[in-house]
Amino acid sequence: MDTQQIWSHLDGLAKPRRSLGKLEELAVRLASIQGTVKPVTRPRRLVLFAGDHGVVARGVSAWPSEVTGLMVGTILMGRATSSALAAAHECSVRLVDVGVGSTRVASPPPFFRDARIANGTQDLSTQPAMTDVQFDAAWQVGADEAEQAVSEGNRVLIAGEMGIGNTTPAACLTMLFTGIPADIAVGRGAGADGAILQTKRAVVAAAVGSSRPSRAALEALAGFEIVAMAGFFARGARLGATLLVDGYVATSAALIAEHLQPGTARSMIAAHRSAEPGHGAALESLGLDPLLDWSMRLGEGTGALVALPLLDSAAALLCDVAALSELGVARED
Repeated sequence: MDTQQIWSHLDGLAKPRRSLGKLEELAVRLASIQGTVKPVTRPRRLVLFAGDHGVVARGVSAWPSEVTGLMVGTILMGRATSSALAAAHECSVRLVDVGVGSTRVASPPPFFRDARIANGTQDLSTQPAMTDVQFDAAWQVGADEAEQAVSEGNRVLIAGEMGIGNTTPAACLTMLFTGIPADIAVGRGAGADGAILQTKRAVVAAAVGSSRPSRAALEALAGFEIVAMAGFFARGARLGATLLVDGYVATSAALIAEHLQPGTARSMIAAHRSAEPGHGAALESLGLDPLLDWSMRLGEGTGALVALPLLDSAAALLCDVAALSELGVARED
């Protein structure tokens, strides 16, 4: 739908013209993605992809890889931050294990899927993180999740992640696609101190080197959960879903999706700008303007969940406000 048509619809509603500022800009984006001035934001789904990273052995994280499995268990209990926020905003949740070495679920709940490709990626500082076969497998896991989510009626899709150390591959991918230096691409992730930060910057700079975006570079630098999110975004966009993009790691997956399936970003809305210093460059590369700038950096899709009420508000504006013509009032020009 042409954006001018959407603006014309908004300008004809019972309110002063352009009086809701950025909410109207969001309404235009939402309506453009869905191709209608009556967009829908429910039902919606968060799919959390979890995986470990071999590069954690290099000392790039303040936490050991075992914490990934512990957090997966917390999500399974419905007690994680993402679980609480998803429940608060009436968003269904799926949890997909694509490569957590310490997770074994004896009696999995219906929302859990074991799609483990390997017990984590290889150490990207010494060898490619994954093989081409593993890349394809991770991508397909994400694509399948998007297919299922859309087939079950979900109109808004969120990809979240859980993986200790995954801001390192996210920084590598952001550096690869945007050309920003390691000093900007690399942040503190889940609380790295000064020494860890220096190690992380050195690892990222060396791993990316002079590489340019290519399938081989993606296999060398990405994580299983990141590739799965990319496949989720790409398939979701093809199926007409609205993609609400979370933070730094999810945006690195969005960069992959846009590279391999150009045009995917047209279906995206950026929920927020995270505290990671490279996130702004990644969003700019995708042409996305974040809704929130609240210094969030948790991951798990939490920033996107917090932004969901803004999408609901934009949809309500378009769908439920009376037109001036209904009131017998001439519209402003």
